[in-house]
Amino acid sequence: MIDWTLILEWFIKAAISCFVLLTGFAYMTFAERKVAALLQVRIGPNRAGPGGFFQPVADGIKLIFKEEFIPGGADKVIFMIAPIITVIPALIILGVVPWGPTVTLFGRKILLGITDLNVGILYILSVASIAVYGIVLAGWSSNNKYAMLGGLRSTAQMVSYELSLGLAIVGPLLLAGSMSLGDIVNAQSKLPFILLQPVAALVFYVAALAEVNRAPFDMPEAEQELTAGYHTEYSGMKFALFFMAEYIKMIGVSAIFTTLFLGGWRGPFADLGAPQLPAAFPEPLVQFVGGLDLGLLGLIYFWAKVAASLFFMIWLRSTHPRLRYDRLMALGWKVMLPLALANVMVTAAALVSPVAFWIIIGVLVVVVAAYLAGRVGLAVRGT
Repeated sequence: MIDWTLILEWFIKAAISCFVLLTGFAYMTFAERKVAALLQVRIGPNRAGPGGFFQPVADGIKLIFKEEFIPGGADKVIFMIAPIITVIPALIILGVVPWGPTVTLFGRKILLGITDLNVGILYILSVASIAVYGIVLAGWSSNNKYAMLGGLRSTAQMVSYELSLGLAIVGPLLLAGSMSLGDIVNAQSKLPFILLQPVAALVFYVAALAEVNRAPFDMPEAEQELTAGYHTEYSGMKFALFFMAEYIKMIGVSAIFTTLFLGGWRGPFADLGAPQLPAAFPEPLVQFVGGLDLGLLGLIYFWAKVAASLFFMIWLRSTHPRLRYDRLMALGWKVMLPLALANVMVTAAALVSPVAFWIIIGVLVVVVAAYLAGRVGLAVRGT
């Protein structure tokens, strides 16, 4: 028998998720401009509404009334659908991320999250790999050399850093023994995995920045070289969709980072359920407090951690210069990938036995020493 109540619950949670992401995208642009202004000793947007609060609304209205332009020689169908292909994965990737614990509302137990797949990690990796298609199709269909170069750069960058991203996720997966994000959060009840997997956390965060094309990894849209990269020929709402996808992906990767390494929704009192007052208190107060569920605190903890991650991304963009393209690719293949592989080996060995752990550590020390000796030798011969 079909449980229509459960289906309605899914629809409501999906609608809430889309609303949060779309509203978050709009005010992420405002927050970025305000934080960047603060770091650069400027005022920032302050005209539309009190303190510039309605600036995202003004920007949205302006983009709606912009002219929709399709360049001559462009593949019109692909040119039109490329922004949609880019934004849809950004919207659905949070479908398996738990926002909080299971709480009791209106006499019904409700999971604070759309669903908890037992293969949630695979879902995230699969959806994340789709986004590159929209970008490369946008570059190819525009019939513009700068857009094409931006699309090719983005493809190479995202494929390169996806390897490190996937391997960085393996560490928390091994520690939790499950691909369910809910199980991974529960496994962090005593310690967040960022303390047990600092290398994996660093690799994941750097690779995530490269995946969403954020500075200092924004080579696909480098203004000084490619005008605007893959979206050079886009305007109006089609341009807004690319803009939307970038900021929604920032929220998405921050939420995934929070879930994998920062304990997700876990925090003080978040898993205590409904508090119970002694019978000495007045009956109405006992009933009111008993109807509250402290699991709702998990929502606050979760989004506070996500906000901290987003602030760090804005801070990086405002303070770090863009990497040169060859160095960006070298960082992915020569630094991030070996670090991620080494972390997987050490984690797996530590879970198998202490002896295997120390053997792997010894091998890695020898390899690093040999590499450093080789670099020193090259430097000496060069002088």
